[in-house]
Amino acid sequence: MTLIDIGANLTHDSFDRDRDAVLERARAAGVARMVVTGASREHSPKALALAQAHPGVLFATAGVHPHHAAEYTEECDAELRALAAHPEVVAVGECGLDYFRDFSPRPAQRRAFERQLQIAADTGKPLFLHQRDAHADFLAIMRAFDGRLGPAVVHCFTGTREELFAYLDRDWHIGITGWLCDERRGAHLRELVRHIPADRLMVETDAPYLLPRTLSPMPKDRRNEPAFLPHIVAELARDRGEDPAATAATTTATATAFFRLPPAA
Repeated sequence: MTLIDIGANLTHDSFDRDRDAVLERARAAGVARMVVTGASREHSPKALALAQAHPGVLFATAGVHPHHAAEYTEECDAELRALAAHPEVVAVGECGLDYFRDFSPRPAQRRAFERQLQIAADTGKPLFLHQRDAHADFLAIMRAFDGRLGPAVVHCFTGTREELFAYLDRDWHIGITGWLCDERRGAHLRELVRHIPADRLMVETDAPYLLPRTLSPMPKDRRNEPAFLPHIVAELARDRGEDPAATAATTTATATAFFRLPPAA
């Protein structure tokens, strides 16, 4: 089984002590390639540097998460455009809207989102999207860019049936995480994932966040990491009525095509 983790926050400081070991455990678990999420002015350059240090294994996104939208200045925009010019940066984002936390004012979130969509439109690179409790505004802003954007993935999908079908109707891709394994918040996903076409489905850990609650044994530090992706795939395959090997093969093929990755070494 060969997998691609399309969203891992490997620049997070919880990985500073053992990042090489984390990558080795991922490789041993069959996670051959990972996309390192860039979600702020601080961490997007770090994501690129990490990808450059591990060519063919790690790739990066470059963006500003809505939590950090208040930091989106003209200088920030120029920095992201420079990052997006690197071949190791395979998507623009993580960008979008988050009205659940509102860590940045909503007008600032909308402005930062629009600026990053313009970068994607200008570069042709795929979009790595975040949406939580902001579906209507999220769709409205995306619609304003109709016909100008390349492929898009709604990463860490946790939403409703209505939201899922709205995204699928627009030919967007869906990223599924260990949220699926959370009986408190993610039980509705067990049924919804059956409706995602195989060529639109990708998998991710969102490490170090969203440790699957069904994982056994649990790591003592409660930190999620890419090596746990096969567990998520097994749960996803069960819910879809598929063999895990088939789910692994299709999600890997979809991610390779979506991010325009080179063939695995």
